[in-house]
Amino acid sequence: MSEPTILRSRSMTHDVYERIRANILACRLAPVFKLGIANLCKELGGVSLGAVREALSRLAADGLVVSEPQRGFTVAPVSASDLEELTMARIEVEGWCLRAAIAKGGVRWEAGIEVAFRTLARTPYFAQEDSDRLSDAWVASHAAFHEALVAAAGNSWLLRIREQLYRQSERYRRLSVPVNPQRRDVEAEHRDIMEAALSRDADRAAEAMSVHLRLTTRILLDARLTDNTQDSG
Repeated sequence: MSEPTILRSRSMTHDVYERIRANILACRLAPVFKLGIANLCKELGGVSLGAVREALSRLAADGLVVSEPQRGFTVAPVSASDLEELTMARIEVEGWCLRAAIAKGGVRWEAGIEVAFRTLARTPYFAQEDSDRLSDAWVASHAAFHEALVAAAGNSWLLRIREQLYRQSERYRRLSVPVNPQRRDVEAEHRDIMEAALSRDADRAAEAMSVHLRLTTRILLDARLTDNTQDSG
């Protein structure tokens, strides 16, 4: 196989990986949904079986897909216990990264947080076509804001772990939106974290982050949605 052919194959696999992952994180492919390789090939515009299979294997390594002998691939389930463990891990890692960024960050770090917050505040929260779904633009801006908060942390290993935990939490965040009986004031939550960080109050910032993360968990646990095993997205 020539080098250009190999590069095209890798590019296709990466594109398929990103598209399937986006659909899982957005809950368009629901927890425990059976991922038929042939169906995915068709839905993704006729991509190859090999590209889909390799993409699913990568997603299994990420913990977003489950691979079982003789049964194929399914979207990873969600559960109350997984959510609680994930939240605990996020609180610890986010707190460490935030404290380190507060200690090390300079003017550029502060400006980055302020810009990310303004962008997030001006981005529509709900999808235009569905008031029970987050808009893709808000999801991207939300990730950028949380990344800006810890950008000056200076520990690449912990930042990579933080990013992995953040991605794993994305499905839970999306699932919490339609079951929240009283719409939470997410902008106020983010403002509290930002103001504490910019005032260099590490304890207050870490506590505000903990409250922010625990609220999503509490919404889902109260709704008992984390034990739901849907069959379609």
